[in-house]
Amino acid sequence: MAKRDARGRKTNEHVTYIKRSVLSTDAWRALSPKAQSIYVWLKFEWKGTKYNNGRIKLSCRQAAKCVGIGANAAMTGFHELQAKGFIIVTKLGALGVEGEARGPSYELTELPLMNAAPKALFIKWKPGSDFEVRRHKSNNPKGKKS
Repeated sequence: MAKRDARGRKTNEHVTYIKRSVLSTDAWRALSPKAQSIYVWLKFEWKGTKYNNGRIKLSCRQAAKCVGIGANAAMTGFHELQAKGFIIVTKLGALGVEGEARGPSYELTELPLMNAAPKALFIKWKPGSDFEVRRHKSNNPKGKKS
């Protein structure tokens, strides 16, 4: 049975919210609905101020499954979030030697890091001046068969 507080509400539920000040920015309004939905799922993966901001993991395939879109659409949603300053890629994903995949790690700029104030890059965003989007390098940049 779930724990309850003095008012009878469950206390072990995981709750996430987005501040109205974030929702009222030009950067948020410029995001597509898929990017906004992915941001909610990224924020849901955050475990608290002292824990995992900067190490939040959510792959394109996981986000696609959560939101109900294709993997390529999820990837463009992640790129939009980077371009508008909502997330920063702290570590790119990789496929290990044993075939074990490691997804990318993200920092939500709305939230503070362990010993630093939030960067809130989305507040500085202006139309036409997107932030850098960090992408994986192409395995076959020339497109030729090897």
